[in-house]
Amino acid sequence: MVCEEGKEREKGSGGRDAACGPGMLLRIGEIELLLLRKRIRNLHLRIHPPDGRASLSVPYRMPLEAVRAFAASKLDWIRRKQTEVRGRSLAIPFSYCEGEGHYLWGDAYPLRLIENGARAQVELVAGEILLHLSPGTPKEKRGSLLDAWYRSRVREAALPLIALWEPRMGVRVDGVAVQRMKTLWGSCHVRRRRIRLNSELAKKPVDCFEYVVVHEMAHLLVRLHNDRFRALLDRFLPDWQARRQRLDTFPPRPHP
Repeated sequence: MVCEEGKEREKGSGGRDAACGPGMLLRIGEIELLLLRKRIRNLHLRIHPPDGRASLSVPYRMPLEAVRAFAASKLDWIRRKQTEVRGRSLAIPFSYCEGEGHYLWGDAYPLRLIENGARAQVELVAGEILLHLSPGTPKEKRGSLLDAWYRSRVREAALPLIALWEPRMGVRVDGVAVQRMKTLWGSCHVRRRRIRLNSELAKKPVDCFEYVVVHEMAHLLVRLHNDRFRALLDRFLPDWQARRQRLDTFPPRPHP
């Protein structure tokens, strides 16, 4: 995600809000947010990698008191997402070498390089992730091949899961997009009835993946993250909070 640009001034003393370029800095408890007023109708709260900086875009005419009340209601979410984003920045980068561990649906598998000049492809065979490629293929290309494979796995798993939940929830999904995202596990375009899923979900346990799919489908019934939305999750996935916590903390450490 691209960070908002703008020259910031130092925050004033005594915990007061300070002006900063096109916006201002808000301090809610120990959390600082960059407040940006824009020609929009909805509020957009974002956590930016790699340091977990928070920004909040709001309509021009929204009173500051209402902005502060909204931000205060999201403190738990901000803390959780900042921990998640900062944790990702500490992850050991992959080298995509022989024997390196990679996750698929919550299980770790060693990577095996098959440098036989055959058509580049990735497959899971006998407890190993086989990466077929030409000799001397650079690390970046190996990573791109695995990324594409993970995208395919997410799409392959999402379609039957959506078909299972559509009649249960009484909704219809008209399209699914899969891509790698830095700050979101998924999103929902309510008007177009389309959901977008993070390809990194293929590394998470299946029950965590199901939680994200159901979460995004629930937005077709309730757009906002309010009490009605949480009641829907309680109804469809009574253990959704445990799944969400596992989603944000799995794996507990980079796999060597």
